[in-house]
Amino acid sequence: MKRKILVCILALGLGVGTATAQLGSGIVYDPTNYHNALLRYYQLQQHLLELQKSYAKITGQLNLALQMAQFVKNMPARYKALFSQWRKVTSLNSFGNTVSWINGINTGVLPNINTGYLKSTSQLSPYSSYELSGMDPTELGRVQSQYASIELADMATIGGIRGSADGIQTQIGNLEDDSFSGDSSLNSEVSVLNKINASGVLTLRTVQDSNKLLASLLELETILAKQQRDQTTNAINVDIGRDASVAGNIAQVTGSLTSSIQNFRMP
Repeated sequence: MKRKILVCILALGLGVGTATAQLGSGIVYDPTNYHNALLRYYQLQQHLLELQKSYAKITGQLNLALQMAQFVKNMPARYKALFSQWRKVTSLNSFGNTVSWINGINTGVLPNINTGYLKSTSQLSPYSSYELSGMDPTELGRVQSQYASIELADMATIGGIRGSADGIQTQIGNLEDDSFSGDSSLNSEVSVLNKINASGVLTLRTVQDSNKLLASLLELETILAKQQRDQTTNAINVDIGRDASVAGNIAQVTGSLTSSIQNFRMP
């Protein structure tokens, strides 16, 4: 009995000592936990390196954005230039027949243009039906061609481009002021793109006006070419008619002379 009690006490004492060492009175080395701790430390180092790289990249992008957001200081003094302005057309009005045309040119108002054109040009008198009925087909065709030349010349428009010039000049001035402005809201990426689009539209409008002007000049050149052709054609037709008339007269005279000679008898 005494031996059993002694063995139990010894076993209990050993168990208490081991438990005390595991709870903190001593250091216990665990290879698995140590390996996991090193692995987590390494992962944290890698994560820190990635964060440093991201921070450096974002900082570089921010610096580039700030640099790109800078605009030239004092833009108007450095780049703004004065261009020629549309000037109003002036003219004397001695007989009161030029003011409507001048107003039409300066404003582009169609009624003023038509009225001024009619007042400042010689009016074409019409042929009467009696006169037309008395013409041969050649003469009638010549008259009709000449009338067509005059009527085609009357259709030319005047002042349309000049009438819209003031409005276009205002829009160009607004675009110029916005481009040279130091306001940050007018120098954002979207604002710059909007100004580029507006500039492109204005360019298309001016090109369109130039094409209209060129087309109008081409129409006038075509009318002048038609008039010159009509003059040449009429001159050729007159020569042909004169030659035919001369040949007929000569034939008539020759025939009459031959008949007279053949029928001549000595008394």
